[in-house]
Amino acid sequence: MSTIENAKRMAKSLRTLLEARDHEVTHSVALEMVAQQLGYKDWNTASAALPHGLTGSEIKLEKAIPILRMFDEAKAREFYLDFLGFSVEFEHRFEVDLPLYLGLSRDGVQVHLSEHHGDASPGTTIFVPMQNIELFRDELITKRYGFGRPDIVEQGWGKLLEVYDPFGNRIRFCQS
Repeated sequence: MSTIENAKRMAKSLRTLLEARDHEVTHSVALEMVAQQLGYKDWNTASAALPHGLTGSEIKLEKAIPILRMFDEAKAREFYLDFLGFSVEFEHRFEVDLPLYLGLSRDGVQVHLSEHHGDASPGTTIFVPMQNIELFRDELITKRYGFGRPDIVEQGWGKLLEVYDPFGNRIRFCQS
């Protein structure tokens, strides 16, 4: 849903885009144009109807990031980076010889891996909605990973591709 702040950002982007094409407009004209694009009669109507950003008393939950248990850094890197194609966002150790906590991401999906006892239990399943599951399967197959060559299973609700990491965790990629 649009907010006043988003509409103002849209107007600023519109002005910048138009100026780059030698069409200068005032900020108020850009606001009027954005209001009409959002379905309002004018900016005054839009600013009265659109919600403002969060106040200090509102709660907004963000996306969840699963934490999976790992026991071997080299195997984790081979599976998650080389095979699944994730990238490292961060690595953390309290000291050089202490357990690793690793943040990974791919296409907006974030996963944290932890060697810390008690952070997570092996055998966890995470569910990842996706698109173009056949392309992903083909990408994985071409890597010829020695511990798995996943295939797609048709379910009544969509296509499912499951992979198991070296620590007993399962990732279900699904296309509805």
